[in-house]
Amino acid sequence: MTRYGLLYLLLGSLSWGQLAREASTTPSTQPTAGSAPANVETTSRDRSLAQKTNVGPDKPLITIAGLCDKRPKGNAKATNCETVITRAQFEKIIAAVQPNMPARARREFALHYADALVMTKKAEQMGLDKGENYEEQIRIARIEVLSNDFKKVMQAKTSQISDQDLQDYYQKNTARFERAEVDRIYVPRAQQLPLAGEEKLPDVDRQRLSQESERIMRTEADDLRARAAAGEDFAKLQADAYLAAGIKSAAPNTAMEIRRTSLPPSQISVMDLKSGEISVVLRDPNGYAIYRIKAKYAISLEQARDEIKATLRSLRMQDEMQDIEDSVTPTLDASYFLR
Repeated sequence: MTRYGLLYLLLGSLSWGQLAREASTTPSTQPTAGSAPANVETTSRDRSLAQKTNVGPDKPLITIAGLCDKRPKGNAKATNCETVITRAQFEKIIAAVQPNMPARARREFALHYADALVMTKKAEQMGLDKGENYEEQIRIARIEVLSNDFKKVMQAKTSQISDQDLQDYYQKNTARFERAEVDRIYVPRAQQLPLAGEEKLPDVDRQRLSQESERIMRTEADDLRARAAAGEDFAKLQADAYLAAGIKSAAPNTAMEIRRTSLPPSQISVMDLKSGEISVVLRDPNGYAIYRIKAKYAISLEQARDEIKATLRSLRMQDEMQDIEDSVTPTLDASYFLR
């Protein structure tokens, strides 16, 4: 893949609108020593790297010879025609594109960014920065940049979660943080036995056979549940379920850990059982399930801390975005959009 093709992959965190703005507004003349922005943020890793390599904020990191606003006319030598990007300017670009860009990726990014500047200058010379199409793209790019920046601000706001917030959510949702060690029997919804000549049967006969197959497996699930209640080994019952379904592959392990959040809605009632109890036959998306509770315990607040933070961030972000959506009412012309 060419460098120009890689450019768009490397700039994955930079939207097409941001790239358009960056390419069209980046200075292409050599900056002065005092032009480095004072509010450039650097990580401790960046500062450590700068100390080791003695790269100060005004040190040129990228020099593009032959790229400038006004090239000398005629055969005059372009000795002063160059674009220089200092470390401070480069890190400002990184902060706008991907603040946590790994150090190993920055060299490739610098090369691709330089290519983008050259292509931008060529595009300007061709007059591609003129006309209604360009102006409309810039307008759309501005909308996208501002909306993305707004989301970042909201994400930062909703990420401000205190220890008290964590404690309150944990206490109000104790059931959510229960875990259970269980045995589970999975019963396929229908048999998978090959039926000779089935593909030649009329649709009505195939449907009848399918319904009969499902009825047999539902009866099998009820029988397996009764055998489980009588104390039979769950591993043996699981093997029998696969045998009845005509599945030749090895039966799955019955032992597992579950939580309310890991169960489909039709099976959440399992978490209300006590140790030793066996569930009724429960519908599974592809069949049936029978559970036996072996042990139940609660996850501590410390163990659940990261999960609660992620949940609260998501809930708060949803509320913020919902408030924004509720504040306006877009209306579309159905005669145009539904044609």
